[in-house]
Amino acid sequence: MKLRKDCIRNIFVKSTGYSYTNLGRLFLRLFVGLMMLQFGIRQLMTFGESAQIFPSVMGMSGECTLIVMILIEIVCSFFIMAGFLTRLMTLPPFIAMCVAEYYLLANMWPDAPFELSWTNQIYLPVMFLGIYFFILLVGPGKISIDYFLSLHILHTADKSETELEEV
Repeated sequence: MKLRKDCIRNIFVKSTGYSYTNLGRLFLRLFVGLMMLQFGIRQLMTFGESAQIFPSVMGMSGECTLIVMILIEIVCSFFIMAGFLTRLMTLPPFIAMCVAEYYLLANMWPDAPFELSWTNQIYLPVMFLGIYFFILLVGPGKISIDYFLSLHILHTADKSETELEEV
């Protein structure tokens, strides 16, 4: 009986006490990058049809807005997945998702081919907003180009790694 109690106690402590925050950040960066990348690739492949019906935003034509959106979705996704300039690269897609959510709420794009055919597509930009906000808050983690560049900069300046604050 005591052996079973100790076994259960050890399993509980090990499953709650150990965390893999850096691996979790890497997974989240790769996940959100791949998810957003597939949207960019899909829009690039259907550029002709999408450009004709894509709404104009901030005074740009629909075609120009679509080009900017594709660039944000593809370029920022690669940077986020690599963990390079991560916090900076989350800002353009964050803003793009705010604009997308606004247009979805305003129902300005009924039955557009570049939208997902899910029943509640209005929640998709909100999901991306939450993920980008989380990455913006916690940073890329130690499995990233940002971290290795920070280490290089600190070692070049003869400073200690303790200056990198662990979250």
